[in-house]
Amino acid sequence: MAVENYDVVIVGAGPVGLMLSTCLARWGYKIKHIDNRPEPTATGRADGIQPRSLDLLRNMGLKRKIMAHDPAKVYEVAFWDPNSKGIHRTGTWASCPKFIDARYPFTTLLHQGLIERVFIEDIEKNGVQVQRPWTITGFKNDGKDPTYPVQVSISHVDDTHSETVRTKYLFSGEGARSFVRDQLGVKIKYKDPISHVWGVMDGVVRTNFPDIKMKCTIHSDAGSIMVIPRENNMVRLYIQVASSTDKDWDPRKTFTVEEVQEHAKQVLRPYTISWDRIEWYSVYPIGQGIAERYTLDERVFMGGDACHTHSPKAGQGMNTAFLDAVNLAWKIHHVESGFANRSILSTYESERKLIAETLLDFDARYAKLFSARIPSAGEVAGASSAQNPAEENEFVKTFKASCEFTSGYGVAYLPNTVNWGAEHPAQHPLFLNYQKGTSLRTGRILTPATVTRVVDANVVHLEQQIPLNGSYRMYIMAGEPSKTSAPIKDFATHISNPTSFYSIFAHKDTSVDRYHELHNPHNDFISVCTVFNAKRADIHIDEMLPPVFARYRDHVFADDVWDQRVPDAKAAAHAKMGLSEEDGGVVIVRPDGYVGAVVKLEGGAGTCEALNKYFSVITGKRLGEERAAL
Repeated sequence: MAVENYDVVIVGAGPVGLMLSTCLARWGYKIKHIDNRPEPTATGRADGIQPRSLDLLRNMGLKRKIMAHDPAKVYEVAFWDPNSKGIHRTGTWASCPKFIDARYPFTTLLHQGLIERVFIEDIEKNGVQVQRPWTITGFKNDGKDPTYPVQVSISHVDDTHSETVRTKYLFSGEGARSFVRDQLGVKIKYKDPISHVWGVMDGVVRTNFPDIKMKCTIHSDAGSIMVIPRENNMVRLYIQVASSTDKDWDPRKTFTVEEVQEHAKQVLRPYTISWDRIEWYSVYPIGQGIAERYTLDERVFMGGDACHTHSPKAGQGMNTAFLDAVNLAWKIHHVESGFANRSILSTYESERKLIAETLLDFDARYAKLFSARIPSAGEVAGASSAQNPAEENEFVKTFKASCEFTSGYGVAYLPNTVNWGAEHPAQHPLFLNYQKGTSLRTGRILTPATVTRVVDANVVHLEQQIPLNGSYRMYIMAGEPSKTSAPIKDFATHISNPTSFYSIFAHKDTSVDRYHELHNPHNDFISVCTVFNAKRADIHIDEMLPPVFARYRDHVFADDVWDQRVPDAKAAAHAKMGLSEEDGGVVIVRPDGYVGAVVKLEGGAGTCEALNKYFSVITGKRLGEERAAL
């Protein structure tokens, strides 16, 4: 029987596997997706969606379906400390403080199974079924077929059926017990020799504890608890029941539901708690570990819990998994579409491993602070108002740093092929550096900005106007029309050159009617938004923009919405990006929403030349020359 070929084989249908499958299925790839469980997660497991992840889900058109389950939302965290009567509240602070420019300044709590079902519905709509309950039994990158170099063997968990397939890529989203990782011989390196055993319990409770609907960290003489509100009137309790510092430490020791409930009752005194029902309960050891490698050959990849494990305190597991998957998805897509050299795949490990290491460092500090003590009310006020920043202690500084990181907005990729920097192979005097012509930082998320869409006067979020469709995003921050008219015309002329970064990937089939195509009428490589520093009524698209930009008429905006973060700015979007409100600039954003490069908008060929140089490095093509290498 002929062996079937796939673009990607994905093992595991948790958050990382489903996110990768969703992206690649939407972009037209043939996927074999297996999971060793007979059904999706029924209860429990991960439950926290951080603000940045909510942005991502909105950009994918999935946020409304998730919010339709009426999840709990955490806007504030309450801190409780021991006193003579048991415990008392020492303060609260914002889950996502105001110094973070977030559209959704809260954490969304919903059990993983409901989130999984939203993704499964989407991949099924795009022709992919999760094959259950099947598991991987072997694989090898033997190169016998140069197009599909990886052979993968899979079987039904009861061994009644088996298959052998070939694939371009194999991805392990199997979780901490990864068969693929073990077969590759990749070791997990543990950051901290101290590990803990946690009990986690989802249920409906009766209690007089006043903050049961809040996220709480509770410190008492009897131990520590984290309280997480959940959907359907449930609450999750994380209870630390053992530590490797205990005299009788045994990582395999188990605890009954009743033992964990009794422990919780002791911690919550003088308040009482009882359970109407328990939906899910588990006891598991936690260590802060990271895989030494995420891939060995850029054909077999791993992500999510297969690569990093940490405590549940910061609520990062599912969120980190989402970003692992999106990072890899667009890079595979660009390699397979001819938009990038295969070398771009090496940036998956370098970018995402750095983030995991940063997460584990935060998690270690977070865990120590959680175990050590809770801040006083005075410290909480300091964190909220920041009136005396010079006097902030280490706890408050750690809180601020961790809030930005745990919200998702602190993710920062280092300069590399796709994140322009001073050492990038593409150099041109028009590239702008952080604090030298722009406040944007390459490798960081695009600053959110609110603008008015010209064609219909809708006030919209600029960063959401191009969906996660696998394309780069080019934001022409067009400044004042009277000053930028000539530079925009020159830019349009030069990107219309058939060998430019914009034109070289033009759709080959010109007979297709793309009149209603909003985002990619010209090519699938990049989409365009233009933002003028002008009132909407003063913007006349066909008069002010050359046809190549006017074609994106649904992506032309007026920067005329006031923003409290830049109260004196006439053009808030320009100002928030640190660009000249008069002269503007051009911002290139990667398909996953992170800034790739920022360039001055000037008359002549310079703006296009700089971007041709940048994209030449990524694509491996000599862009902007008389004859580009195809």
